[in-house]
Amino acid sequence: MYKKKEMNNTPIVGILEWFRPGEYDEVKNAIEDFKKLGISHLRTGISWADWYVEGTQDWYDWLFPELSKHVEILPCFLYTPPSLGEREKTSSPPRELKSYADFIDVMISRYGEYFEWVELWNEPNNKVEYDFTLDYSWTKFSEMIIKAGYWAQQKGKKTLLGGMSPIDPNWLQMMGEQGVLEHIDAVGIHGFPHVFDQQWKGWEINIKAVKNILKNFGMEHKEVWVSEVGFSTWQDDEVKQFEEFKKVMGADTQRIYWYSLKDLDPKKSTVGGFHLDEREYHFGLKKEDGTKKLLYKLLEKHGLKKINSHDYITKTYRLEEKEKYTLITGGAGFIGTNLASRLLKEGKRVMVYDSLFRDGVEQNLKWLKEEYGDNLIIQIADINETRILAEIVKYASEIFHFSSQVAVTTSLTNPLLDYQVNLKGTFELLEAIRKSDHQPPLLFTSTNKVYGNLNDVEMKTNETRYVPADKKIQQNGIDEKRALDFHSPYGCSKGAADQYILDYSRSYGLKTAVFRMSCIYGPHQFGTEDQGWVAHFLISALEDNPVVIYGNGKQVRDILFVEDLVDAFVLAAKNIEDLSGEVFNIGGGPQNTVSLIEILEIIKNKAGKEIDISFEDWRTKRSILLCFQHFKISKGHTSWSPKYSVDEGVQALLQWLCETRNIKLNKTIQPSNKELAL
Repeated sequence: MYKKKEMNNTPIVGILEWFRPGEYDEVKNAIEDFKKLGISHLRTGISWADWYVEGTQDWYDWLFPELSKHVEILPCFLYTPPSLGEREKTSSPPRELKSYADFIDVMISRYGEYFEWVELWNEPNNKVEYDFTLDYSWTKFSEMIIKAGYWAQQKGKKTLLGGMSPIDPNWLQMMGEQGVLEHIDAVGIHGFPHVFDQQWKGWEINIKAVKNILKNFGMEHKEVWVSEVGFSTWQDDEVKQFEEFKKVMGADTQRIYWYSLKDLDPKKSTVGGFHLDEREYHFGLKKEDGTKKLLYKLLEKHGLKKINSHDYITKTYRLEEKEKYTLITGGAGFIGTNLASRLLKEGKRVMVYDSLFRDGVEQNLKWLKEEYGDNLIIQIADINETRILAEIVKYASEIFHFSSQVAVTTSLTNPLLDYQVNLKGTFELLEAIRKSDHQPPLLFTSTNKVYGNLNDVEMKTNETRYVPADKKIQQNGIDEKRALDFHSPYGCSKGAADQYILDYSRSYGLKTAVFRMSCIYGPHQFGTEDQGWVAHFLISALEDNPVVIYGNGKQVRDILFVEDLVDAFVLAAKNIEDLSGEVFNIGGGPQNTVSLIEILEIIKNKAGKEIDISFEDWRTKRSILLCFQHFKISKGHTSWSPKYSVDEGVQALLQWLCETRNIKLNKTIQPSNKELAL
């Protein structure tokens, strides 16, 4: 049996997760999650009612030994078999009160080697879990628990009284008066602050009240456990879930079980019914599709001991700003961070609005906070939290909308997430702006993928790259008059958002501009194979990881260094009156085109390292080449063009990566001759 040494004065933190008979894969997946989160304790339900269903005993024969290899199990025994109840339902008192103790006896005899504690029922003062209208004086419940507790203790087990929900000292007083507490080693309490417990008084007051009852009976030595606590993110508020977790961690208790690991499957019913209460379905640390929520990511990356160290994660529900600010949604991403840094350096107040969905972006946020202090306003929230959006738009002087799901691959595996972030989130922001009194201007980052796969562009090939056969395209690339042709869910969501924004300018007079961007790279980018490929290649080279090329490596992009992009944003914002309602392709232009194998050669020379390159089949025949016209202000008096060459940009990014990862190259890196916002 798994056993972890308990630390003095530090509550043990476990997870509450319920498994239905036959969910073998769910158990195995949960065990992997427990390892990632450092979780060593599990509270799980063992259904008395299911025990008599064919196949259930085989399930428990597998479940107990499997779980006990990885976590200390707290089994919660509950649910009356309908055939044994006063009424044919699982919440009914059994006709024979001793039968519950008999079941506990069977469980301990058969599986007792796998657990130390037993929990007697679940939420007995919750009518859904125990129908106390069939037991007005609670004498049936008391007798049932007394018999089960006595027998469990006789067989060497410790007993936990099923957690009250809501926490009710009066009910506990009655249990004491009826002799239940004499056979109990710990009392469980459940709390769901600001979800089901809307008049929440706080853990300190609730636990103190329970301890006072125990003291009245001379049982102050008995433990009080928070055997179930959680927060539902049904309104997308993951910061509040994180905050409630931190609060319960400070509770005066020996154990805490957080509910739960994963959101409930929306295809299944809860004990209360099928979607009768939507809050029931969103208590997990992960969404039903496996997407990690904020708290999961913090626990996975930084561990339980550092949960109180993330003071950069702040959220304000009601703002009282006297001075307006520039709002950057997705502001902790790499483009948002570079823009925020530029504006903050110029003395502007900036609000970074970000959900911290993408791995690593919290590092950008911490860096901005350390560099710029109080001029930076941090708002950690989801782009679909409409009330928060409306509140922050009220005080925004201008808005840069970068919040986005950015990977085509993710859009293919999780198109709902892609739609909710890219299209629905953009729509919600547009509505917040439209309904505001001052309607601040909006600049949006769209994508070149709105033009589709460009298969009609005839290409030639040389030794290292593809080249357009058409001289005009060679010199100018694809312009904004090109017909739209959305490919992939990502292309659809970004393209639709792109069109919504332009139409809100036409229909409602909002001041908007859309940038359809090529490949952007630079400092504060955490590149992966699916997104940020220049940084990904560099990181792979620095860490001696292999690089996989899909296709022959001759596909070409015009890449743009992020400082140049920031210049374009600043220029566009200053000239929004002239640019409103327009769309711009923006990239490095013909002089900054580079094929994959060409840039790998550049990286190899700069890093002084050989790169292990392999080639796989084409993922898609799309995008043999993309290069764009330079962004120009159509009616203005100035123009923009990139200042950084590919060579200079790659060197600048390499320098930043080495500095932030404490990597020293054998080959001396020459600093860029351009000043960087590092």
